[in-house]
Amino acid sequence: MSSAPSAAPAFAFIPDTTSTRQYIGAWSVLSVLQYFAAEAAAVGAWAGPTAYDLRTGYISDLGALNCGIYDGRHVCSPLNWLMNASFVVQGLGMLLGAVLLTSGLLCVAARADLRVQPRRRPWMAAVWVRILTGAAGAGTVIVGLVPEDAGSSWHFVGALVYFLAGAGALLVLGVLWLRKTAFAWFILACGAVSSAALATGGLTRMDVPEPGTLERLMGYPVTVGMATAGLVIAHRVHRHRKEVRGMAAVN
Repeated sequence: MSSAPSAAPAFAFIPDTTSTRQYIGAWSVLSVLQYFAAEAAAVGAWAGPTAYDLRTGYISDLGALNCGIYDGRHVCSPLNWLMNASFVVQGLGMLLGAVLLTSGLLCVAARADLRVQPRRRPWMAAVWVRILTGAAGAGTVIVGLVPEDAGSSWHFVGALVYFLAGAGALLVLGVLWLRKTAFAWFILACGAVSSAALATGGLTRMDVPEPGTLERLMGYPVTVGMATAGLVIAHRVHRHRKEVRGMAAVN
């Protein structure tokens, strides 16, 4: 007569959720929220002949290096350096998170159980979240290093990679976390909104009444979704570190 199967197979393992590496990675992803402060400052300092309008103005106009006419638009952003630095910092935060946060942690960050079963599907999903997050981070670093009026197509390439990979990472992560946290639905919604806006922009070639709104529907959900994921992970890591310290103090 065979024995009953155990609830947790011997080959299951518990990822080190208390390490400083994971903590830094989580807060690195959460740091993308600084973008909104930088954008607000750049908009407030706008010196063009007309006020900057979030509905019609492209995000990259805030990082343009020179005052004048660019692609038929009047651009003049004295705080272009701040906007471009924010793009770079945002990208580095995502890149650092992709490198430091392990696939095992991503599998359990939204769960009560810390044990990870090395099943191929969720493990590969976590790996793809890290790859896509890193790609999105690299894309926005390029956006910051190569402003729109620098005379290079790399700015467009970087922005496209950020939108595509960022939305993809959120969709995969949302599916991975389904039935584990209510935030999964919000992260999925962010990825879906960004993807739909990107598809609309591609089909219309951004020839819409409010291109600024459409571009922000591509980018804002990625930033907010990533920050939400960082918050979930940081909360899990912080809580487990606190529990471990408490157990150490008792012993």
